[in-house]
Amino acid sequence: MSELSSMREQVYSDPRPKEHFDRFHERARTREPDWAYELVRVLTSLYAFTFLRARSITAQNVPGSGAVILAPNHFSFMDHFLMGSAIRRKVRFMAKSQLFKPPMQFIYTHGGVFPVRRGARDEETFVTARTILARGGAITMYCEGGRSRTGKVGEEAKRGIGRLALETGAPVVPIAIHGSSRIRNWKRLQFPKITIQYGEPIRWEAIEDPTREQQQAVADQVLAEIRRLYFGLEEHGRKGILRRLREQRRAERRARGAAMA
Repeated sequence: MSELSSMREQVYSDPRPKEHFDRFHERARTREPDWAYELVRVLTSLYAFTFLRARSITAQNVPGSGAVILAPNHFSFMDHFLMGSAIRRKVRFMAKSQLFKPPMQFIYTHGGVFPVRRGARDEETFVTARTILARGGAITMYCEGGRSRTGKVGEEAKRGIGRLALETGAPVVPIAIHGSSRIRNWKRLQFPKITIQYGEPIRWEAIEDPTREQQQAVADQVLAEIRRLYFGLEEHGRKGILRRLREQRRAERRARGAAMA
């Protein structure tokens, strides 16, 4: 059985009422991640670097401070940790509300994760995300919504990321995570090589009440950039992309030198 076909069916509705999750949102809005975040970061980073040979490219594209939305493709439950392993900022994640059950909800809440009720119009998720960004925090949001079940980057973006980018004016960093679609192969003692490439930040002027069309246009642009980065890794590999980046930097230095001559 292939890894993708063995994935559990996704559940899109949570019968628990909105009020059940208020305390999780309140904590995310008023408190920073604590020791649980650092503990999970250390453990997952050791696993990623050792077994998955995870390496990052152009992680310096993520601003060191200030509001930012990080937008990776989504194949695996490990994508959150892979995306955050190469940057020192504490990144806040959205997670489906079904995961907020004992005992793991303790780790999620202390790690700065907040719930999203998929299948419902969950305004509380956007309130929490905007609050974190207003404090200069970093949010992760997936263009594709849930995990891809095809092993390919999705063709259609969900407009939520466009809404958040336009309402806050926060820059969006598109991120390609290559190889994570095969992470579940560890059950057969097969560990894929993972590469995380961080794209250039994209920023739009803030709009108080963006239309659905404006939200979708921004989301589509972000997903298009994720796909471009991902297909570059697919075509050229990690070494090929690094070689091309080195050549680009040399060309830029030559151009600057010629301009100053």
